[in-house]
Amino acid sequence: MHPNDWAALITVAVSLAGAGPAASQTAQSSPVAERAVSLTRVVECRGIVEVQGRLACYDAAVAALDTAEREGDLVVVDRAQVSAARRQLFGFELPSLPAIFERGAAPDRIDSIETTLTHATVVGEGRWVFTLADGSAWRQIDVERVRFRNREGEAVRVRRAALGSYLLTVDGSRAVRVRRQ
Repeated sequence: MHPNDWAALITVAVSLAGAGPAASQTAQSSPVAERAVSLTRVVECRGIVEVQGRLACYDAAVAALDTAEREGDLVVVDRAQVSAARRQLFGFELPSLPAIFERGAAPDRIDSIETTLTHATVVGEGRWVFTLADGSAWRQIDVERVRFRNREGEAVRVRRAALGSYLLTVDGSRAVRVRRQ
């Protein structure tokens, strides 16, 4: 596998009923388990020297892994899905979520997103709420007036700024300090 693929898959385990005592011990010792018990069982099969025993171990472990994934006890996501989730969460401060998605090589930091305007509405005190094509909503937090073409489809860029805020521009307008809603 190519090293840039985060070993191709990131396996996130959610210890639910039926995962067994080993899973509950792992879940208690760490909020994010190193590896799901069902994946560990597949990997442990490599240590069996006898061919038939190793095959039987793989068959049983893979069947358990497949069942865990189908029943929602185990979630498997690839790099593209992680990138899409990180992009959707751009602007939110979620301290516990990134640990799940940061196994393997360090992910690329998203410093800005580019999309289009769906609509913008003036709310209290003359501040704007911008709704973007990706479904995100951003509320103006500064008091500066801004002029822009409030038309669906206008290009929008949101980028990181100081002190946990973000700057939004609509088709080259003055940057507006915003916070994700």
